[in-house]
Amino acid sequence: MVLKKLLIVGMFFMLTGYFADGVQAAEMKIGVMNVQKIIIQCEAGKAGKARFEQKMKELQGKFKGEEDALQALQTEIEKKSSAWSEETKADKVRDFQKRKRELQAKTDDARFELKQLQDKELEPILKALESVVLKYGEKNGYTAILDIKNGVIYNDPAIDLSDMMIKELNKSMGK
Repeated sequence: MVLKKLLIVGMFFMLTGYFADGVQAAEMKIGVMNVQKIIIQCEAGKAGKARFEQKMKELQGKFKGEEDALQALQTEIEKKSSAWSEETKADKVRDFQKRKRELQAKTDDARFELKQLQDKELEPILKALESVVLKYGEKNGYTAILDIKNGVIYNDPAIDLSDMMIKELNKSMGK
């Protein structure tokens, strides 16, 4: 938290153009971009999202039968438990709890698999975006290009480079 406050104060001084000794810095050119928007709207991001959603649907379909069977067992226990012996009731409850734990473990594994897929899809996009931003910033004389979602409270829409970065990223990734 303290580090974040120090970074904000440092950014304030950097952006206002003053150094600790009070000397005014040269004119700055600042740009902002929305990394999330760029990832979602670039061609590689759209393709990655489609693959992610396909995998998610596949995993959801895989568990649908087990979820339905678990729900049916719960309903059976609720409706018939008063007519069962204590032993039968205990067996059904144990079976339900065991199946529920097994399904939860499979669901956790699926979440982990989806997270790995998401990271795998994002990594090359983020690397390419970093390269694109560096080249674009140097070529066009920017002092700083900031992510809108990470600390920029206000910006003039005229300095938003998101759409330009999408075009540049698509070019750099061959899309």
